[in-house]
Amino acid sequence: MNTGSLILVSAPSGAGKTSLVKSVLAADRQVVVCVSHTTRTKRDGESDGENYFFVDDREFNRMIAAEEFLEHANVFGQRYGSSKQEVDRRREKGQDVILEIDWQGADQVRALLPEAISIFILPPSIAVLEQRLHARGQDSQAAMATRLAEAKTDMRQANRYDYLIVNDDFAQASEELLSVIRAARQQRERQLQQSTIAALVKSP
Repeated sequence: MNTGSLILVSAPSGAGKTSLVKSVLAADRQVVVCVSHTTRTKRDGESDGENYFFVDDREFNRMIAAEEFLEHANVFGQRYGSSKQEVDRRREKGQDVILEIDWQGADQVRALLPEAISIFILPPSIAVLEQRLHARGQDSQAAMATRLAEAKTDMRQANRYDYLIVNDDFAQASEELLSVIRAARQQRERQLQQSTIAALVKSP
């Protein structure tokens, strides 16, 4: 079985990244998400091990010291990290693994695994992004202002990514994200891992 792709998906808060990723998971069973560890408080409706692995600072520090994270970052005062073991386990099964991470985390992963495919999700405009943040109703006005400022900073990092997708029309953006992931399966290095294809290429 060939090794699955590692796909880094980043976006400013409110761009619709999580919803797009969920749509891809529903459309293609070969795609999975690596559940991250976080020190932030669990929100209503979230489940440990499904949305995140919720841990305290002590456990997070232990995992850093043991080099158990592929990447980790501080976002809005909370810490997030992706388990190396979980990513490797999934990829070895031939699954395409999505990491929903910020640009700092993506930089860390690319330094270790340059073959990772990186995708940045953009809103159609700052005005639309602000409307979406208000519509969520999860944050205070002060927190929302912070998120909007951070979003502008995040979007300046978009040119570091392999692919850019504008989430204006959700169905179209979802199809574009899925197309990038499926196209990655046909890359030469990955296809040559399959003995039948390797034999055809090497035949006289």
